[in-house]
Amino acid sequence: MLDDTYFMRIALQEAEDAYTEGEIPVGAVVVLDGRVIAKGHNLTETLHDVTAHAEMMAITAAANALGAKYLQDCTLYVTLEPCLMCAGAIAHAQVKTLVFGASDPKRGYSVYTGGKFPSKAEIRKGILDDECAELLKKFFTERRK
Repeated sequence: MLDDTYFMRIALQEAEDAYTEGEIPVGAVVVLDGRVIAKGHNLTETLHDVTAHAEMMAITAAANALGAKYLQDCTLYVTLEPCLMCAGAIAHAQVKTLVFGASDPKRGYSVYTGGKFPSKAEIRKGILDDECAELLKKFFTERRK
């Protein structure tokens, strides 16, 4: 059986793709019945759209793949703790489970909600958190030179 680490590695590959494109390196994948049905990474710079976060791209792609707006039986893997906007979208899409890597102490949903996620989704955090955080640190260190 495939585990959280396996799917988070796929999300990390999406984050690497974002990094290569000059985007903040965050990646996301949506999984249904043990298979990836959608992927996404940050495209805010490419699309000139502040809402083009990895989670939003993956949720939209998953809804299109399923032909439905609700992702009730899906798990969303994302390399960084979702922001409040993405947490709201995850809640509205009725994602069953959220799994994330690195915490975001500046803009993560938990900063604004006291740690409570705004839906009944099961939350698993800290999966490959060091690898997820390291890619972000590398990106911002290079940007600040």
